[in-house]
Amino acid sequence: MRDIDHVIAGGGGSAARFGEVFDPNTGQVQARVGLGTAADLDRAVAAAQAAQPAWAATNPQRRARVLFRFKELVESNLDALAHLLSSEHGKVVADAKGDIQRGLEVIEFACGIPHVLKGEYTQGAGPGIDVYSMREPIGIGAGITPFNFPAMIPLWMSGVAIACGNAFILKPSERDPSVPVRLAELFREAGLPEGILQVVHGDKEMVDAILDHPAIGAVSFVGSSDIAHYVYQRGVAAGKRVQAMGGAKNHGIVMPDADLDQVVADLSGAAFGSAGERCMALPVVVPVGDKTADALREKLLPAIAALRVGVSTDAEAHYGPVVNAQHRQRVENWIQTGVDEGAELVVDGRGFTLQGHEQGFFIGPSLFDRVTPQMRSYQEEIFGPVLQIVRAPDFETAVRLPSEHQYGNGVAIFTRNGHAAREFAARVNVGMVGINVPIPVPVAYHSFGGWKRSGFGDHNQHGMEGVRFWTRVKTVTQRWPNGGVGDGGNAFVIPTMG
Repeated sequence: MRDIDHVIAGGGGSAARFGEVFDPNTGQVQARVGLGTAADLDRAVAAAQAAQPAWAATNPQRRARVLFRFKELVESNLDALAHLLSSEHGKVVADAKGDIQRGLEVIEFACGIPHVLKGEYTQGAGPGIDVYSMREPIGIGAGITPFNFPAMIPLWMSGVAIACGNAFILKPSERDPSVPVRLAELFREAGLPEGILQVVHGDKEMVDAILDHPAIGAVSFVGSSDIAHYVYQRGVAAGKRVQAMGGAKNHGIVMPDADLDQVVADLSGAAFGSAGERCMALPVVVPVGDKTADALREKLLPAIAALRVGVSTDAEAHYGPVVNAQHRQRVENWIQTGVDEGAELVVDGRGFTLQGHEQGFFIGPSLFDRVTPQMRSYQEEIFGPVLQIVRAPDFETAVRLPSEHQYGNGVAIFTRNGHAAREFAARVNVGMVGINVPIPVPVAYHSFGGWKRSGFGDHNQHGMEGVRFWTRVKTVTQRWPNGGVGDGGNAFVIPTMG
């Protein structure tokens, strides 16, 4: 059995505790990861402090060249990375490649850092006075990332942070840590100086050490909402800048004029792809009117029956196993909760087994109908291959359902009516909106972030919001007197631009 170690400048760690890394396809332990301590973090921070000033002083164009080389290395190792990712997470290889590619798109954006770091300049703001601003790095940043996107989210955070001149310490999920380690190795191969990107493994002990460390100036987090709230509160109390992305319960509104064949095709991927382990999955569909709901349900049943659940290396599989046995049990418990609450379980995915992989962490697709907003199974995030139908009598109800939900990550509307789409996008109380787009994850040069309990903090991920999060603005007001020492008569009066 292999051991997965930290990536700390000057050497790894000597763990006294370990976490198990499973192969979700077989249910067997395939590796163990050392769970670090505050002492391990201290070594990483010391290395970051030693390396970061020189990296910040490196001009942005040269920093971008490292990112370009890193992108090329990842692309040349894409197949190996995707298979490694799927072997620990369970998502099918094609989906694993998408995980990596979406992260690389943020690296591509970060390659333009010489342009986006340009400040503002005003000539002649006052008599002989010019004003300009500069964006400077925070210093040392940290990222705490979840199991469901072990490549994309670490790249979202680290790419922009490093491009801006920061050192970055990554604490990936202990459930599937190998790809983050491999990405750090490829960054080093691309020419990133030692100490600028380091990986530390751990559980709550390491998370708390990161949140409390006085030398870490900013922390980015993605995970469940309760933990996101905890990370935000503790990090801010320690004087840090924090962005903490939480859970989701994304809705798909289906208007009576929608193309139902396209809706069903979109829902099949958005609700069940990656076994539903996406914060931008679409686990709730809201057909407007019973006629729409009945027609949608009729079309969904054969589409769900046609879904192929298989091992992550099966090229024909639509999705693979969930990450571990505990998560499978959690999802199945939520299905039972929905039954107990009175929702109609139309398709039951519990008890699914795959021949030859009976110990794997597989769950079949499930479909509920006649779910109501009062049910806990609707109110909470299930994070599995479960689709719930919540029937809405009219457009106003369809707007209100996602707007009043505790989560506000993403929402989609399916319609041919431009006015309805425009009205919905303007009024819905959710951070990311798709119009005939089931998973409205913004492109890399825009930003990602939800509202309400889906996001804590003032800045979103990647795009210009990411640049703003990982930098501080310094504003300079300058005057160059034309000989002599100037008037001096108003030296004790606050300067104005009048």
